[in-house]
Amino acid sequence: MTTQNNTQKPFGIRVSLPEGDPFARLVDDNWHATHWYPTKTTRDLAMQDMRREHEYSRQGDSPTLIFERIEGSPA
Repeated sequence: MTTQNNTQKPFGIRVSLPEGDPFARLVDDNWHATHWYPTKTTRDLAMQDMRREHEYSRQGDSPTLIFERIEGSPA
């Protein structure tokens, strides 16, 4: 689990794996990462970028990760 801890960034994205994802064999079954941003707008733009088909992806591939918006102070 990775977390960027900064109290000036109250808007976050929790990234996790769907149940049964093959990537879980390489990381912990409960793996997740949390990324924090100073505004809703920057968070939402970052989430949009995370969800897109990147130029290095195979055509038609899309991320299988789960992206959740969170709000509040980092723990």
